[in-house]
Formats: sequence, structure tokens, C-alpha cells
Amino acid sequence: MEGRDFPRAFRNTVIISLYKLIFGFPAPIILALLLNELRVILFKRIVQTLSYLPHFLSWVVLAGVFMELFSPTRGIVNYIITAMGGEAIFFFGDKDWFRTLLVSTDVWKSVGWGSIIYLAALSSVDTSLYEAAVVDGANRWKQMVHITLPALIPVTTIMFIFAVGGVITDDFDQVFNFYNPAVYEVADVLSTYTYRVGISEMEYGLATASGLFTNVIALILIVSANFIVRRYSEYGIW
Repeated sequence: MEGRDFPRAFRNTVIISLYKLIFGFPAPIILALLLNELRVILFKRIVQTLSYLPHFLSWVVLAGVFMELFSPTRGIVNYIITAMGGEAIFFFGDKDWFRTLLVSTDVWKSVGWGSIIYLAALSSVDTSLYEAAVVDGANRWKQMVHITLPALIPVTTIMFIFAVGGVITDDFDQVFNFYNPAVYEVADVLSTYTYRVGISEMEYGLATASGLFTNVIALILIVSANFIVRRYSEYGIW
């Protein structure tokens, strides 16, 4: 029976990872661009600090916090919903909401930390380019389009290759702390499947095969993504 759950776990892994890639990959870039445009240093440092903090909190802690916030009986979110005349929703037990919350919380936790590498790339841009653009009459938007964004292309390309390789992987800590049997159909991913089958059910053969399958597919994705990028640009991992 457990072997039949593998296609479901594989499908959920790909779907959730693609959602995270679509919404999570551009988020740090956007945040880095916004922070780069701030000129009030104190405000910039405060925003950076607040955006970095979630990265240092474990999913065990965050799962407890979010489950309290979205609790159907005592959560502030459902309190607002019921106060406005709606019905309370068991968000983490609802198949229609679970993936949305999973992706949203992951983006919120990682966006600040992920922006560091892009801010580092922006710090190396020659300031004389901006000065020349100002002399030519370019506004802030044109400076960002023609100077800032091109400066991010090399590092963005490399990060995208790694992100594509991560499509077949998943965040075990996050999913394991959030999911429950009610949402297995949309939440059970390869890592939780491997844990449940290998440790809980002691089916070591299936668990080993699942782990090997994940690593092989991840390698194929990274090599393929790098090959395609190198074919159409000068950037790549190797």
C-alpha cells in the first residue's frame, strides 16, 4: 500500500516545488532591488534585519506560531473572518488551503536571507555608471532597468540553475511540522514519504529507492538546466 503512495508523493513534491520556484525565486530579487533603492540608511538596516530574522527561526517554532494564528477556534485570522460574518476555516486541515499556506510561509521565511546574495552583487556595481546615467537624464526606473538588472543576470542565472535542481527536493522540516493525515493527499512529499515508510513502517528498501530516485532526478535537472543556460548565454555553473 505504501508503494502506491509514491506517485502521489512525487506529484506533490513537484507541484509544491514549482509553486515555490514561481513565487519564491523572484521574491529575494525584488526585495534586493527595493532595498537597493532606499536612501535612508537607518530605515534600510531595520528592514533588512526584520526580513532576515525569520530565517533563524526553526520550522518547529514557526509551525506552532502559524497554527495558533490560523487556528479555527482561537486564531486571530479566523476571528477576523467570523467577525466579518464568515465561517471559521481549518486552514491546515483543508486541502484547498494547505499548499497556499505552505508556499506563503516558505517565501516569508526565506525572502530576506535569499536577498543577501543579490545585495552583495549590487554592491559591486560601479557607482560611476549611475552617475553617468543621471547626467544623461535617466530616472531611477531607467537606471534600474539598464544598470541594476543587468548586473544581477550572472548571479540570478546561477541561482536559477540551483533552484531548478531543487524542484524534485522539498523542505522536510516545514512539511513534517505542518501536515497531518487530513491533507496527505496534497501535502505528502518524497521526504515525508521516505521518513514514514523507512522509519515508521521499516520498509528500508522503498525508502532507499525513494532517496536515490530524488538524488538522481535532481542531478539530471541541474545538468540539463546548466546545459540549456550555457547554450544561450555565457553564464553557468561550469
